[in-house]
Formats: sequence, structure tokens, C-alpha cells
Amino acid sequence: MMRLFVGLDLPDDILSGLAETIRRLRPAAPGLRWSPVENLHITTKFIGSWPDERLDELKAALAGIQCKPFEVQISGMGWFPNPHSPRILWAAVRGGDALAGLAEATDLATDSVGVARETKPYAPHLTLARVDQGIDLRSLRGAVAGLSNTDWGRFRADSFCLYRSQTGPAGSVYTKLAGFPFSV
Repeated sequence: MMRLFVGLDLPDDILSGLAETIRRLRPAAPGLRWSPVENLHITTKFIGSWPDERLDELKAALAGIQCKPFEVQISGMGWFPNPHSPRILWAAVRGGDALAGLAEATDLATDSVGVARETKPYAPHLTLARVDQGIDLRSLRGAVAGLSNTDWGRFRADSFCLYRSQTGPAGSVYTKLAGFPFSV
């Protein structure tokens, strides 16, 4: 069995800006579990456990998704589920109806091979850090409020990928298994 998800890669310039932001915020909350920058991506569908022998079937379903390239902006920050009892510090992803449409098409394609449909509305974001209970966030809240720029830029999404997630002692490692270019 493999643990899989579908998502969009981020360009290097946006990753560099996010890395700098994390570097600046990390000292304000050393107890947080910060995401490795190389793992940041925009998830469109979490698949979960998938049998190795059915990988080609899943790839074929994903290859049937039709989507035109679209613009994505990474700008702004927030807390899930809310600012009062946060579990995740995130960067906002703005991709409009096109990104939501890709998520819906991915949900339908994976449903056709037996992956359960999503029950919650699609909320694209980049998980910057995970918050464990009991961590004092006052210093981090001040550091976030003091950031002079939380606009990491825009990019043109022109493909999506199928990834494998493997957990290990140093955290998760994501491996790209297949890429699917959008139709032009």
C-alpha cells in the first residue's frame, strides 16, 4: 500500500520567499512543527492508502482530467480552525474557480476508481506549521503581525502531480510519481 495525494508544485521563487518567512518566524515559536519548504505544495485531493498494484488505474483516471492553465497567488496568512485555538499556521492560496474546478475534477476522477468523495468544502492553503496544544503563541502572533510582506507571488499552474507520502523518523518525504500537463 502507498499513501498518495494529488496537488500542484510551487515554483522556486515562491518556495524561496516562504523559506525566508519560516526562517524569520521559527525563533518566535520553537515548539511548532514547521513544514519543510521542499514539502510545500497545493493539495487538490488527499487519496490516502492505495494498493501498489492499482497505481496504473489511478494514473489513467487522473490523466483524463481536462483543465486549462490558470493563475495562482500565494498571499496572506491565517490559522486553522480559527485564531483562538489554532492547530495550523497557513499561507493563503488564491486560485479562484479554476483551482476549485481542478479539485472537483480530481475528486470525480478518483471517485471513479473507488476513492471516497470529499465531504468538506475545498480550502486551498499551504501548511507552514502545526501547533501542538499548550504552546504559547503570543510571540509568534507578534512576529506574524510584524511581517512587512506576506505576498509570495503569483504563478501560472499548467500541470498537476500525483505524489507518494512516506513517513519516517525525520518527517514525511514526498515523491512525485506522475505529472499531468493541462490542455492548452
